[in-house]
Amino acid sequence: MGLKCGIVGLPNVGKSTIFNAITSGNAESSNYPFCTIDPNIGIKPLNDERLFKLADIVVEPDKITPTYVEFVDIAGLVKGASSGEGLGNRFLSHVRTVDLIIQVIRVFKEETVVHVEGGVDPVRDLEIINTELALSDLEIIGKHLQKLEKIARSGDKTAKLNLDFLQSVSKTLSDNGNLNSEDFSEEEKNLLKSLGIISIKPFLYILNVDEEFIHPESSNKEIDDISKIASSRNIPVIKLCARLEEELSKLDDADKKAFLSDFGLDSSALDIVAKESFKLLGLITFFTQGKQEVRAWEIKNGFKAPQAAGTIHSDFEKGFIRAEVISYDDFIKAGSEANAAKMGVLRLEGKDYVVKDGDIMHFRFNV
Repeated sequence: MGLKCGIVGLPNVGKSTIFNAITSGNAESSNYPFCTIDPNIGIKPLNDERLFKLADIVVEPDKITPTYVEFVDIAGLVKGASSGEGLGNRFLSHVRTVDLIIQVIRVFKEETVVHVEGGVDPVRDLEIINTELALSDLEIIGKHLQKLEKIARSGDKTAKLNLDFLQSVSKTLSDNGNLNSEDFSEEEKNLLKSLGIISIKPFLYILNVDEEFIHPESSNKEIDDISKIASSRNIPVIKLCARLEEELSKLDDADKKAFLSDFGLDSSALDIVAKESFKLLGLITFFTQGKQEVRAWEIKNGFKAPQAAGTIHSDFEKGFIRAEVISYDDFIKAGSEANAAKMGVLRLEGKDYVVKDGDIMHFRFNV
């Protein structure tokens, strides 16, 4: 679907290292600011256990195709980015193109890795980025308000409504520095998106911690402070050690499992990042299965059956007749499509059916 997750933060917080671990890419990762100028782009398969269980039932399909999340490694922002510091305007333009913002916050204390602000202070770093994003948004809103004021004076009712709304948004952004807790209508969201407002996008915080703090139950004051701020803004927090995740990404499955076990972990933190990003983007998964291929497809939550069919091919949507649907749990219990039909759990659904996460679907269509 082309949805992108942008990785942002100050320079030298571990963004490119995390990007390399996520995508097994080769983004330059160096101990100096702005080693990333143009954004690096890569994809990470979503590690969905359901897909592989379906493949086991189908019995050695020719191909297994997961869904993917696209990640963009954006150069480090610095204080003053909204007014052009550190090539800020260029970097902020990259942030506007993504659908989800993953903010990497440095908690690790490695002294050999320079910090642009002179020392590690996660709360300060978090607020620097939030302030620069908010200031950039306020500048855009301010320019648009000037245009709306002229139009509203002519008696245009829509312009007057938009003027009042954006004035309210501007005040909230000035007072709070973010819009994470605001409940906007779809029409209001669309207006803000059309203006390229960054603060309306969903956020995810990644805490790049020292090795000793990667266990879920371990913490320190810096981690607790960020977690409290995130909770007040309804933003998920995931902690990881970027260096270890990069090492982990280079191992085969057996060694990876042993590596995680040594640290008391069940899965890679980056698998959790991918899944949480998928959820924050409002995506769900449906599956198609057969001997040739078992495949996961991502769609927006709320898509109806014809729209889901259209993600496979536009002809499927145009000529949609009905969908054969089996829920994932029912399919696993049945063990095959034939058994599912015998058990009465294979359903025929029409154009108004809203697809559920995990549905196994086969589309009937006529072109």
